[in-house]
Amino acid sequence: MGLFSRSRKPSDAVSNGAVAVADAPQADLSHLTGDYVIDTTHSAIGFSVRHAMVTNVRGAFTEYEGLLRLDGADPAASSAAITIKVASIDTNQEQRDEHLRNSDFFAVEAHPEIVFRSTSAQRIGADDYRMTGDLTIKGTTRPVVLDLEYTGTATDAYGIDRVGFEGGTTIDRTDWGLSYNAALETGGVLIGEKVKLTFDISAVKKA
Repeated sequence: MGLFSRSRKPSDAVSNGAVAVADAPQADLSHLTGDYVIDTTHSAIGFSVRHAMVTNVRGAFTEYEGLLRLDGADPAASSAAITIKVASIDTNQEQRDEHLRNSDFFAVEAHPEIVFRSTSAQRIGADDYRMTGDLTIKGTTRPVVLDLEYTGTATDAYGIDRVGFEGGTTIDRTDWGLSYNAALETGGVLIGEKVKLTFDISAVKKA
């Protein structure tokens, strides 16, 4: 994660779909460099997965903590670490949540946490960043790539410096041993293998 000017010009996009970095000088946001703690009361970590081949079930994890190390001058020096309490899963249906907690899915008693640890970060556009890291679910660790947008910074009414990012990634749940499924009479399966993970993060700067 890095922090740069939010300005973007039409010329920044190139014809092959890649995003080019703006040639214009970027604003100096080096003052944002520092350590931040995720404010869980103003953030959200969610997911969605295809259900019965026709719609999506959405849910969230309501208990988690995270630290960000941001470098406004050198995005590659930024990092992130997030730990999620799996038992806090909430899909707005308690019976389904209990099923997700048992051994068919997350096996919460044996594997109570999901952990993300970044391994690299880069700026790929005026407001866009890409963070690669290791995601551990149910005892399995695999690399993932998060595409994130820097959404801004502000000093709130209490004099606290805040920074925001939002984005996510799509993973194949079976890569982490979450392979439970059921066949449908009409063909196909009950639960999709692709899961969209979303992050809407507000973090406060440590004193």
